[in-house]
Order: sequence, then structure tokens, then C-alpha cells
Amino acid sequence: MSREVYHEVRELWKAHSIAEDRRDIAGLIATLTDDCVYEVLPDGARWEGHTGAVQFYTQLLSAFPDIHFDLQNIVIGPQGVCEEAKVTGTHKARWLDRKPTGQKVEFRVVIFFPWDLEQKKFKAERVYIFQ
Repeated sequence: MSREVYHEVRELWKAHSIAEDRRDIAGLIATLTDDCVYEVLPDGARWEGHTGAVQFYTQLLSAFPDIHFDLQNIVIGPQGVCEEAKVTGTHKARWLDRKPTGQKVEFRVVIFFPWDLEQKKFKAERVYIFQ
């Protein structure tokens, strides 16, 4: 992998992460291809395109308004980014098929961000949840 591609992937992932921390939906969407796909596994939930990505983030940030991703590991390469994080937050609204509990939650995720080499954006986010 050329240093240029590594730098592009790394910098866009950083912009994505900063936008997520700031709850900046437009900033998040700017890092994604028009035909992006969001999936949460093993639940099987799926959102498509920018409209779907907005729905994903709106639902996630509504369900866990204080959500925090504590990065544990990250791998960056020409195929994209793979990160492991510990997630904490308060479950305030429905998320997927889970009713809100009002309780603090903690779980782990592995998230894969596949890279589109031509568009120089992420073409998906696949979130694997481990509880």
C-alpha cells in the first residue's frame, strides 16, 4: 500500500470519528459514498445510502445520547479500517429491537469500514456487537 492511500484512509477515518464525537451528522455523511451500506450484526439490521446512514446515526444517537466509543485497537490498510471499541452509554430510546432501559450499558464492537479506492470514501460500516 502506498503511503498516500494509507494517509487518505487514516485521515478520513479520523474525520469520521471526530464528526461522530461531535454528533455532526453532515460531517459523518461527508465521509461516505452515496451508495454506502450500514449493517449491525448479528441483528441483521441494514440501512442503505446517505438517507439510511442518517437514519442509522439518528437512531443510535437518540437511543444512546451519551454514547462513547473507547478505541481499543485499530488496523488501517488499503481495504479500509477495522476498529475494536468498548462502548458505553445510557439506553434512553429504542435501538434495533431493544426497548429502552434507562440504564447504563457497556458492550464491545468491532467495526469494519470498507474503503472505496476510486471515491476515496468509506462504502460501508459493518458493526459487530459483542455483549
